Amino acid sequence: MKIARVQDPSGKIEYIEPISEREGTILEGSVEKGFVRSNRQIEYADLLAPIEPTCLLCIGLNYKEHAAETGKEPPERPMLFIKSPNTLQDPGRPIELPRFLESAKVDYEGELAVVMGKAAKNVSAADALEYVFGYTAANDVSARDWQWEWGNKQYCQGKSFDTFAPLGPWIVTADEIENPNALKIETRINGEVRQSSSTSDMIFSVATLIEFLSGSKTLLPGTVILTGTPPGVGGGMSPPQYLNSGDTVDIEIEKIGKLTNPVIEERI
Repeated sequence: MKIARVQDPSGKIEYIEPISEREGTILEGSVEKGFVRSNRQIEYADLLAPIEPTCLLCIGLNYKEHAAETGKEPPERPMLFIKSPNTLQDPGRPIELPRFLESAKVDYEGELAVVMGKAAKNVSAADALEYVFGYTAANDVSARDWQWEWGNKQYCQGKSFDTFAPLGPWIVTADEIENPNALKIETRINGEVRQSSSTSDMIFSVATLIEFLSGSKTLLPGTVILTGTPPGVGGGMSPPQYLNSGDTVDIEIEKIGKLTNPVIEERI
């Protein structure tokens, strides 16, 4: 099932199963308890991010070829950082290039995102996918100057500006994706393919990441895990090609769909 999140004309937020680009069946339930179809339909204008995460956990250097393009050795354990809630952005709404605290090196990172449906603590890789509610597409937008050059590798600073975590267009429930590590993933900038890979290139599989992240700590329902990006980021090109105002970023993942966001400058 595809599960989207929308706002009706009165401002009420609903979960829906899309029927068309502007119509859907209202769903009753939650990520934790599951959803069932109602007998009501709704017209909507735009999609919202399909979930407001309880936590955004992100993994760095998790594709073999991406590690190679950065000139770094593949990590022995998953490399974790966290994005703050203000980074969440809806499909179709703009990524803002920071101008008050300026960055000239804002980069894209197309990623598979995992949505946890049950509280998970100390789970094994063998059981990990049973805790997954579904999957969506994500863009781990990154200000490389803040991340790599200033303040002794400010990962959270470089990753946590407003609008730096677009999610969508919807969640595809886990029962429709038997193997999350067998999906094509592609990122296009203004129609030009920049990233084209498969989630099979991950160093640490989705199940292994959940085992690691749930170790001695609880992953709450609604936790979203960004699983890392494949090669082809702007900062890895020669010369680097970062995002500019007027660009459009498309991230498309097999069996999930396409997440699209324009790029503008922050208004100050």
